[in-house]
Amino acid sequence: MLHYQLRKMKKINELPYLQRWFILATIIGIIAGLGALLFYYAIIFFTYIFMNVFLGIILPSPLGEGGNLSFTITNTRYILIPISTTIGGLISGLLVYKFAPEAEGHGTDAAIDAYHNKQGKVRGIVIPIKVLASAITIGSGGSAGREGPTAQISSGLGSIIADLLHLNPEDRRRAVAVGIGAGIGTIFKAPIGGAILGAEILYKRDIEPEIIYPSLIASAIGYSIFGSVVGFTPIFGYYLGSFNPLRLPFYFILGAVTGLFAIFYVKIFYKIRSFFQKMNINKYFKPAIGGLIVGIIALLFPEVMGVGYGWVQIFILNKMNIIPSFGLPLIIILLLLPFLKVLATSFSIGSGVVVVFLHLEW
Repeated sequence: MLHYQLRKMKKINELPYLQRWFILATIIGIIAGLGALLFYYAIIFFTYIFMNVFLGIILPSPLGEGGNLSFTITNTRYILIPISTTIGGLISGLLVYKFAPEAEGHGTDAAIDAYHNKQGKVRGIVIPIKVLASAITIGSGGSAGREGPTAQISSGLGSIIADLLHLNPEDRRRAVAVGIGAGIGTIFKAPIGGAILGAEILYKRDIEPEIIYPSLIASAIGYSIFGSVVGFTPIFGYYLGSFNPLRLPFYFILGAVTGLFAIFYVKIFYKIRSFFQKMNINKYFKPAIGGLIVGIIALLFPEVMGVGYGWVQIFILNKMNIIPSFGLPLIIILLLLPFLKVLATSFSIGSGVVVVFLHLEW
């Protein structure tokens, strides 16, 4: 019966663009929503194992994910943070290099590479390895995000659907791009932003307009499925303040500073990645070394661990008294944190478990 249904679905290639991609985007949106849920709860599970049980630490969480703004530590186990991050890096490295080396990386890079260089082909093994390796990295205290892995998971599922339906190479590539947008739009609860990102992230200075229509559908469906389980509240809650046009110049300054800092982040990341690539040791152990360094940084600055959304929420609500200072002036911590987060993420990622974006020249 399933084989018969798949044979019928193969005729989807004969449908006009709008009809064909309405159906395909619906399918990709459903699997993106389910894939995001799987990854989301995998992170929660490994965070519970490593952070709560092993370390006795409860990190703050944003309003859209429970709103726990407290930072709880068990003093006798706090010193074990580097052990947790090292174990997480070691396990992730073993998983990735043993079973799916293309799962190495932030996730988005591999999806973009599949779009441009591999006709949208992504091996099925990448999906479970990416879920496990990324969830363990984040859950053990590594500094990394969840949007990139979700993008690769969803784009990989899109590639599998394209193979099952025998889509042509061009439509398979589009399915991968739609998966990128749907995955990020779903996990970040920003379906419109995810759809636009899926069309523009493929190029350095261009956009793929044909991706926008199916990405909007897939992102909306993925977000609906994800939100129906975890809630539709935005990650950082709803902004209830009034709009003041006098703030606009400050947004301009913030955007300029953020853009410059992004350049700094990329340069630091590639220097650290190059350092690890030249390191003459077994590649399986490189992520463990990166995890160890992140753990040492986290002993004084636990804000660098995990995705960091809870700390961002604290900054948004101006609840600075929650931030652990360890005797340092608050202003020093706030000035150091952006640089330390860049370093921690670069060591978590550049050591081998996850690699950020490729230099896009397309």
